Amino acid sequence: MEYSKLVAVTGLPGLYELISSKNDGAIVRSLEDNSTKFASSRIHNFSHLESIEVYTTADNVNLVEIFEAMEKGSGSLPDTKDNGAIKKYFEKVFPEIDFERVYPSDLKKMVKWFEVLKANKIEIKLSEPMEEEESEEVEVEEPKEKPAKKTAKKEAAPKEEKEEKPAKKAAAKKKEEPKSATKETKSAKAKEETPKKKSAAKKK
Repeated sequence: MEYSKLVAVTGLPGLYELISSKNDGAIVRSLEDNSTKFASSRIHNFSHLESIEVYTTADNVNLVEIFEAMEKGSGSLPDTKDNGAIKKYFEKVFPEIDFERVYPSDLKKMVKWFEVLKANKIEIKLSEPMEEEESEEVEVEEPKEKPAKKTAKKEAAPKEEKEEKPAKKAAAKKKEEPKSATKETKSAKAKEETPKKKSAAKKK
């Protein structure tokens, strides 16, 4: 059983494990007798132990810090029926508590909750946040896609230029071929005409 799943339910004594939540309430299991019940949100309010803070003479502290101080404190827990003994106990264990704003009923709850946690051997610690690790992974993956797109464009451009150049050369060769053909016909005609002139001169 994890500390992060524990809740306090108004109107119900002790601590409860949150089994499942619904729109109109939640199913909880008691840490004292392991009984399971449905608690309606119309009647009860639910408070996660992780979110509970305690008034001090300085800044508020999480309830976990109070429990940790109680673990380190020497001596037995006070009688929950004796308000004076409870106040004296917390004055030794955590003297920074603002006793004007933290009522005897709140101190009594903390003692009872601590007893339940120890009886069920639950490790008292806050859950570690995971949001920072996820955001780092997203930032690392994004830059990898951009360079791939740019290189693809650069590689495609030279291929198109190379394909166009041979086409121009081939067209130029085709245009030059008729010129060479005309030169050959002219020289052929000249050869044909020269013997005719010589033969005419012999007749005279």
